[in-house]
Amino acid sequence: MSKHTDLTQQLKHYFGFDTFKGDQEAIIRNLLRGRDTFVLMPTGGGKSLCYQLPALIMDGTAIVISPLIALMKNQVDAIRQVSADDGIAHFMNSSLNRAALDQVKSDVLAGRTKLLYVAPESLTKEENVEFFRQVKISFYAVDEAHCISEWGHDFRPEYRRIRPIINVIGQAPVIALTATATDKVRDDIKKNLGMPQADEFKSSFNRPNLYYEVRPKTKDIDKDIVRFIRQNPGKSGIIYCLSRRKVEELAEVLRANDINARAYHAGMDTPTRTQTQDDFIMEEIDVIVATIAFGMGIDKPDVRFVIHYDIPKSLEGYYQETGRAGRDGGEGKCITFYAYRDLQKLEKFMEGKPVAEQDIGRQLLQETAAYAETSVCRRRVLLHYFGEHYPLDNCGNCDNCLHPRQRIEAREDLVLALTVVRDIKENFKVNHVIDVLTGHPTEEVLAHKHDELECFGCGDKHEARHWNAVLRQAMLAGYVYKEVENYGLIKLTTAGKHFIKHPTDFYISEDNEFDTDVTEAESGSGAIDTELLAMLRDLRKRVAREKKIPPYVIFQDTSLDAMATLYPITTDELKNIPGVGEGKARRYGDAFCRLIAKHCEENDIDRPEDMRVRTVANKSKIKVSIIQAIDRKVSLDDICSTRGLEMDELLDEIDAIVDSGTKVDINYYINEELDADQVDDIFEYFRESETDDIDDALDELGDEYTEEQIRLVRIKFISELGN
Repeated sequence: MSKHTDLTQQLKHYFGFDTFKGDQEAIIRNLLRGRDTFVLMPTGGGKSLCYQLPALIMDGTAIVISPLIALMKNQVDAIRQVSADDGIAHFMNSSLNRAALDQVKSDVLAGRTKLLYVAPESLTKEENVEFFRQVKISFYAVDEAHCISEWGHDFRPEYRRIRPIINVIGQAPVIALTATATDKVRDDIKKNLGMPQADEFKSSFNRPNLYYEVRPKTKDIDKDIVRFIRQNPGKSGIIYCLSRRKVEELAEVLRANDINARAYHAGMDTPTRTQTQDDFIMEEIDVIVATIAFGMGIDKPDVRFVIHYDIPKSLEGYYQETGRAGRDGGEGKCITFYAYRDLQKLEKFMEGKPVAEQDIGRQLLQETAAYAETSVCRRRVLLHYFGEHYPLDNCGNCDNCLHPRQRIEAREDLVLALTVVRDIKENFKVNHVIDVLTGHPTEEVLAHKHDELECFGCGDKHEARHWNAVLRQAMLAGYVYKEVENYGLIKLTTAGKHFIKHPTDFYISEDNEFDTDVTEAESGSGAIDTELLAMLRDLRKRVAREKKIPPYVIFQDTSLDAMATLYPITTDELKNIPGVGEGKARRYGDAFCRLIAKHCEENDIDRPEDMRVRTVANKSKIKVSIIQAIDRKVSLDDICSTRGLEMDELLDEIDAIVDSGTKVDINYYINEELDADQVDDIFEYFRESETDDIDDALDELGDEYTEEQIRLVRIKFISELGN
């Protein structure tokens, strides 16, 4: 054991560090003693050293089970730097050809290899199992161990097979490591790896240098991101999007604005992904736009910002992804864009999955929504989620702490909420508690006869939003908790039971509101130049008279409002205005741009930065596919069923297409729905009306026609006369 005793010397010899960080030394000694070990250590805490150093000094080969090929290559390259022999570390996965795989096996059998990284799929292959049985294994390391749990943020079913395979290959100590795990996930990992008695090492999840902020996600999000990056020139950053399409589109927008950005997602070929990753590490690229496939295990210490374009599916995912910022202890800005509709979209994606999986997914999403909407310290909420108490009310490094909201007294409200939790026998989730409080007779409430309880409706003077804030902050204050085994059931703590009988002061701050469906220019709350707006309306009227069409066919009012706010002076800039596409910009744009440019010059107007943000043509695949289907005269009902759209959603898409200047011909469909006289009747209404508002049309025509019929003819009208 002598070579194990002076670990600091070994650390210095192999890695050049003088001292261990946190629990690293204790973890390594535990593994050297042959003990199963569970390590919960945040990103940037030095997890990988906990198995790399013991592997280098123990007899045999350590098998490191890791989920990502990119991670393996990165770590193998790093380990090879500490030795003159490249055979010291290898990986075994699907990217290797037969000759490379034979070389790996040869080095392992010769005893040269101390660390062998394998994907879980490779570990379980029959031919590999036979090979591993010939190898002297020092220990097994299961990295990213949260992948084993359905409650983890990146569940991988093949991780569930690790323990049975270890039993076949041969016994050795197991070290499981993860950067994110709630109590529920931790229990799940230990149970599935057959290591219930493992010694646990849990580091603090607090990353004081990271700044957390949640911003409303508006239609101007691309411009917001471009502006943010311009304010942080030359800094390394990662932007996470949920879809590959959005990754490609946003990377293109950034490049159009002279930002050195590249896309990264699993749909790209392996050489391109590897090259992109290497270029980012070598600072040939400033910004990576990626799906969550990017960044696992990449040891780039100076990532200065992480932006979430879409809200993540779980707080574990969010924590791990934001954890890639500021790993050197320096600046790390974590900016998340949030809109409630994104959560609804994620919930929709879960439809069709097993009920248990949907239930888990929804609860994880609710936790994410709670984090996004809360107005209390984000650091405190995040740490509480991982079972860690943060003693301060104000961390001084998140948006809520830097701009605190006014707190209100909620002692009586807390008593009501705790009473409801008690009276429904502490056996239901937050939403059910709130339904009873607000007197909302849902199926579940009626089934359990909770509408007959004295407390039913006792909190109906407040909306659900208020009660969400009360219950979340009661959780942080230690009056209620969510049960680990039956995840999501709200239980009273001893302090909560005491509070019902002996209430004391309790203050809360109301949740943040995210009203994200309109932009400033569209809502009229921006700085609209009323003088310019009047001139634009006059010009529109003149063009309309000349063309003998209603003014709204040329540009909608919302488009004029935006022009009078953002001052576009070229047709390219005009295409950034809501409701203005390529066709309208080309057909009508010159006169409007000349008028705006002249007005800016005469009044010495400094145009906003927004118009200097260049966008790229909208390549929305759904719009293109709708146009192509209409060209082929596919029935609108069939387009709805193949695209998974309701008819009103499809008409919204077609409205947007024609309003921005693209011509479509849906006469083939209209002629099946309406006779020629009916079409002429509605068409004539729009020709004579001063507005194309559907509600106004319904008031005028609604006794004779449905909303859908009116919308169909409006599309024909705008398309034929305006485009």
